[in-house]
Order: sequence, then C-alpha cells, then structure tokens
Amino acid sequence: MLFNFKIYSGRHFVDLGMYQTGHEQCPSGHLFGPASREHFLFHYVLKGKGTLLCPDSSGELKKHVIRENEGFLIFPGCVTTYFADADEPWEYVWIEFDGMSVREGIDRAGFSLDAPVYRASLPDYREQVKEEALYITEHPEESQLHLVGHLYLFFDSLIRSNRQVNTYSGSSLRDYYVHEAISFIESNYQNDISVEDIAKSVGLNRSYFGKIFKEREGQSPQGFLLSYRMAKAADILQTTDLSVAETGVSVGYQNQLHFSRAFKGVYGIPPREWRNKNRV
Repeated sequence: MLFNFKIYSGRHFVDLGMYQTGHEQCPSGHLFGPASREHFLFHYVLKGKGTLLCPDSSGELKKHVIRENEGFLIFPGCVTTYFADADEPWEYVWIEFDGMSVREGIDRAGFSLDAPVYRASLPDYREQVKEEALYITEHPEESQLHLVGHLYLFFDSLIRSNRQVNTYSGSSLRDYYVHEAISFIESNYQNDISVEDIAKSVGLNRSYFGKIFKEREGQSPQGFLLSYRMAKAADILQTTDLSVAETGVSVGYQNQLHFSRAFKGVYGIPPREWRNKNRV
C-alpha cells in the first residue's frame, strides 16, 4: 500500500503555512480517529470512496460519504473519524495548513462545520486543486518556500472552484465587513493605524465594528492588529538581518521600547532573545 508523508514547521509563514502533507492508498476499512487537529486539514480523494464522521455547528454528529474527485476539510479542534470503504477503499492526498488569511479563504470557498465536504462547482479549477495537491505531496525535497508558493496556488484554486457559492448577502454582510477590514490591516499594518482607522475604512462606527469583528474572529480588532504585526515582526527577525529597531519600524512601531514590550507581551521574551533562539 502506498503511504508517504512530510512534516513541516509552518511557523515561518504568517498568512499561509504548511504543517504536514501526505499521500495514502488505504486498505479496506482503514480508520483514523476519533481525533482532532490543531490546524486545518484538507483531503482530496483520488480514487475510491470513504466516510467522514464529524459534528456540525450544533454539535450533532453527521455522516458524509465522499467519493473520487471530492474532498473534505477538518477544522481545528474538531473531533472527527474517517474510514475507507470496505469494497472501494479510497486513495487520497492531504495537506495540513493554517495562517492568518486562511479562515477568510475557507469561508470564501464555502466550507463550514455544516458543509465540510468539497464538491467543486467548476471542474477546471478542481483539476488545478488536484494537480497542486499532488505536486506538493510528491516534491518533499523542494524548499518549504517553493512548496508554500504552490500552496497559495492550491488555496486559490480551492476558492475559485467553489466561487459560485461565495456571495455576500444578508447574513454574510458582516463577513464582508470583516474581510475588508482584514485586507486593510494587511495593507497598512506597517503604518500608524488605529482601530478607528480600520472601522472608517469599511464605513462603520468603531463600537459596532468592534462587536462584529470579535464575533467573527474571536478577538478584538486591536488584538488582531497586534498579533498580525508581531507575527510579521517574528518573520523579519527570523529571516533577515534588520535590527530590532528597524524591525519595529517595519511593523508600525517608531519607538523601539514600545515594540519590544509589545513583542514580549505576545511571545513571552524580548525580540533579540527570540531571534537568537529561532533564527533560520
């Protein structure tokens, strides 16, 4: 039976990083779980079929039968079980990934706890999903940066292949505002921006904006901005020779002391010490 996998650190990439990939031809009835994951885990079925057991948004256990050229997404912290069919056991590839841009992309691709199964509405993009997933799993010798480039292509195809379901209307209008706010943060985190600036960028007052952002992201806009800046700072410290002061300026802090305090508040140690322990 075919089985191979590769584990990656994932921590070098803030927006979209890879943690594990694999390719398996499962024996009849082969079972995995019940178990949960720390990150998003996507399986694409190349041949055969199998069954996924996972809870929906209300906690009720649901059964999903998944066949060739379909797939399924496991959400972080979600306890799932999946097993190969007895007569037509599946062969699949998997990619475990995460990052600050992932949840918004997952929404755009139409996934949720109530809709974890991938059935592409656009076959051409589905083939690209398959090709990129296979490329990533079949080239473990390539650099992680190279493979993350293909991970972006995979993720883009995943979203595009289901784009007919991705419309903002009614109940999803709040998601649109949060999506636009995150895009504003991604483009302006290196500048001296405030929560008020972010709220204005989407045309909402600060109070209402803060409420819907926290409901959607599980943290305040200020907390998200801080986490995003510090994650970017960690990337810079890990992969460049910029000084601590220059790193702070690169993520919106003109005062080195303020930056160092903020960094220590997130990572538990000062930026210089963190660099010494994590330098690539």
